[in-house]
Formats: sequence, C-alpha cells, structure tokens
Amino acid sequence: MAAELKRIRRIATEEAFSIPEVAAALRDVARAPGNSLDLTLVTRIYDAKVDDPQARLLPRLLDLEGERLRDMDQNGVAMHLLSLTAPGVQMFDADTATELATLANDRLAEVIRRHPTRFAGLATFAPQSPKRAAKEMERAMKTLKLNGFILNSHTHNEYLDNPKYFPILEAAEALGGCIYIHPRAPSDGMAEPFREYGLDSAQWGYGIEVSTHAVRMMVAGVFDRFPKLKICIGHMGEAVPFWLWRLDYMNKNAQNRGAAPKTKLTPSEYFRQNFVITTSGQESHLALDFSIKALGIDNVLWAIDYPYQPTAPAVAFMDSAPVSDAEREKLYHGNAERVFHIAAGAAAQA
Repeated sequence: MAAELKRIRRIATEEAFSIPEVAAALRDVARAPGNSLDLTLVTRIYDAKVDDPQARLLPRLLDLEGERLRDMDQNGVAMHLLSLTAPGVQMFDADTATELATLANDRLAEVIRRHPTRFAGLATFAPQSPKRAAKEMERAMKTLKLNGFILNSHTHNEYLDNPKYFPILEAAEALGGCIYIHPRAPSDGMAEPFREYGLDSAQWGYGIEVSTHAVRMMVAGVFDRFPKLKICIGHMGEAVPFWLWRLDYMNKNAQNRGAAPKTKLTPSEYFRQNFVITTSGQESHLALDFSIKALGIDNVLWAIDYPYQPTAPAVAFMDSAPVSDAEREKLYHGNAERVFHIAAGAAAQA
C-alpha cells in the first residue's frame, strides 16, 4: 500500500495564490470606508497587524516557487491547480478589475511555463464587465493555455443566474472551461447574522454563500440555457449534496405555485450533470463516502486549500480514505485531469 501511494499522482485543485499588485489594491480597499463582510478577512490579511496570525498568509500567497514547492515535495504533491485568492478582483471597479485580472493571468501563465509539471491554473476575470470578461476568458484558455476559471461567488451582491452574466457562462461553455465558484463572505443582503462569532468566513458563511449561489443557478434554469456548462464548488460541495432530495421535493412545490420557473431537470439532476466538487478543507471520511455515493466517484476531486489549510493532513486524509485503489486514483488526479484539461503526468517524488 505504501509503495502504491508513493507512486500516485496527487493534483490539488483549490490552491490559492496572489500577486503584489492585487495585494496592494486589496490593502487600499481594507483602508477605505465600507461595510462589506469581506473586509473582516481582507483587513486581517492585507492590512494586518504584525501579531495577527493572518498576517503570515500573505507571504505564502505571494510565494509560488519557494516554500510552496518545498511543501509540495515534502508531502508528495505533484501539482497545484492555482487560482487567484478570494475575493480576487471582485471588490474593485470594472476597469481596475479587468486590468488586474489580465495581469494576474499573465503572471500565472509565466509560472506555469517555468514549472509545467508542478502547476496548472484557473484564470480570473472581472464579472463587473461581462463582455470584457468573456474576451479575457478566451485569451486565457486559447493563448495562455490555462485550465479553467475562478469566480469568488457574488459580484456586487449578484449571482450568475442574473442574465447580465450570461456572456461569461456562454464563454465558459464554448471554451469547455469549468468555473470554480470559490467562497467569499456572504453578500450584503444576508450578511448581518454572520458578523458575530467568527461566522463570516470559513466556519460557516463561506459555505452558505456558495451553496446559495449554486442552488440559485439550478432552480433558475441556467443549465437549460447552458447544458454543457461545468461548475466546481469546494469543501465537499458546501453541503449541497446532503440537501439534494429536499431541494428536489421543495423546488417542485415552488414550481407548482409559480414561485420558481419550470425547469427541464430537477436540482439533483443538474448537480450530478453540471457540477463537480472538491474536498478542500473538509477532511471527513464520512462526508467523502456520502459525497461519492450521492454524486458518483467521477464528480469528486481532491484539494488542500493551501495555504489556508495544511498539506500533510490533507494528504493523510486521502491516503487513508476507505476507497479502492482505482477510486483513489480518480480522486487524486484522474478527475482533475479530465475536468481541468490537465495532461497526464508522473507522481511527485516525496
């Protein structure tokens, strides 16, 4: 077993990075007046006090070729699928966001060219300008050869079921690029109950935000219009897999009373057809077993959530998962290679 695990290729699929220009712009956001719930974490990372543990995250986000590669090597991780960390460019004005998205994608492509067997990447874009976003998405896939897209949930408190964002969905479907919907703090309309007890981010608010986004897309009929669109969500599906039966039942009632549009499929059918999930930051064998049974082994991918989560426990979690060798291969790399157009390759040398 140990020898087989040493040879396995581990591709981690929710691994964050940043660039100095985005970090500086977010520091300016942190210092400006505002009430967005995102400011809680943005301030702690980008305008942090020296003694704040969050202050240690920024150097690790900016460091792609030093500590990160050493950490990967020490733990037998072959590849990181990199994405610009939340909230990405989505708190900026449209022009600034578009400019920084282009710069971040260029930098990402450069580091992948230097380390083609260690890194792949998800392109960021500025939803604030959907038509320009679609052009950048095309450039990112066709010219930069990136592997898909990253979106940090809501933009100005709006979600992808809003028709104004359909140029983005049309581009992703046409390009065959999966959109990873990563969390950010809950939008303004749902923010107040999350301001206390540390509920604003990973403890609870992130999952609620992204699960709401995913459900809105399913019940709005987005996937009737874009049937080949692929969406990825992390943290073992942000609890959506657990809710599928009830979503189907209650959505039918909502449709019958005219509160929701008639759709071709049920929410659970859309979720199994149009979504994949990653394990990022949810290292529970019970949750993994349920997710595989609910969605199928082909729809679950391994992730670490580096640098927000440590690598060694994430590797130990998947190494010890009660799955077959063939299933472990799919979870660790086979599904990632298929969903994110990553060429087959060798395992890392631990």
